[in-house]
Amino acid sequence: MDSLAAAPGTGPATSPLPILRKPRPAARFDDLPTDRTLVMGILNVTPDSFSDGGKHATADTAIAAGLRMFYAGADIIDVGGESTRPGADDVSPDEEQRRVLPVIEALVKAGALVSIDTTHASTAEAAVKAGAAIINDISGLSIEPEMAEFVAAAKVPYVLTHRRGDARTMNSLAEYTDVAAEVVAELAGVRDKLYAAGVSQEQIIIDPGLGFAKNDAQNWELLQNLDQLDSLGHKVLVGASRKRFLGTLLTVAGKAAAPEERDGATAAITAISAYRGAWAVRVHDVGSSLDAVKVAARMAAVSSAATVPKTQ
Repeated sequence: MDSLAAAPGTGPATSPLPILRKPRPAARFDDLPTDRTLVMGILNVTPDSFSDGGKHATADTAIAAGLRMFYAGADIIDVGGESTRPGADDVSPDEEQRRVLPVIEALVKAGALVSIDTTHASTAEAAVKAGAAIINDISGLSIEPEMAEFVAAAKVPYVLTHRRGDARTMNSLAEYTDVAAEVVAELAGVRDKLYAAGVSQEQIIIDPGLGFAKNDAQNWELLQNLDQLDSLGHKVLVGASRKRFLGTLLTVAGKAAAPEERDGATAAITAISAYRGAWAVRVHDVGSSLDAVKVAARMAAVSSAATVPKTQ
């Protein structure tokens, strides 16, 4: 499929054939909506991601899926070429780049704002050159500390995620006395490394890392205490989409809900997170979460209006 084509049956086109579109001006981070929580669509160009591994493993299928998200209203499309699920195998930067760069280039040409989900500085650099506007590093600099220097030089937004260990060890490191307080403290420590490398406060976006070195109870406790992240003074990204603790919550007859059956619960968390001021949510199903953030924005507006004193 042409890299500038609309996915068949999506967007304004109803023809079964791709509709060629002229390249659009590059989307800019500064032009993102500010009147509601943003929706970041997850696009895994991988064979082994926990939710959709293999569905978008080729450039053509990934581009088509990304375009569907874009036309469905995603504010950002987060493209990743390495699974971050517990126990996942490592992927070399060369293979990662082979998977993601054609997808990023096509989506950027179509007018989408793209983030690159990577722990590798060389992939981040190649992705930014291809048009990616945000770096989403779930390792918290633990894999390649030199990522900090690149982020400072590139002057692009950087998602700092809380995680202990790596994909193989993180589940064994989920021990906390006060999960929210410890997550905040550990994020502040990594943030200081970013500051030391020359990264500005405005570039940093905080992700509490739901599911990364946290068990089900700790995930819920962290969600309940999202406001504690505000003390760090950065935008907050919440990524709960289809994660295992939602499957456990939705268990029926002793069987946890499958990943694709967790979108309703994901949208509920989106609405709660948005109402409480999250900058963005990272989700698989864009449509339901876009509805949820709009509902939250409307409720917040009503609540704000109710607190304004009436003039006599």
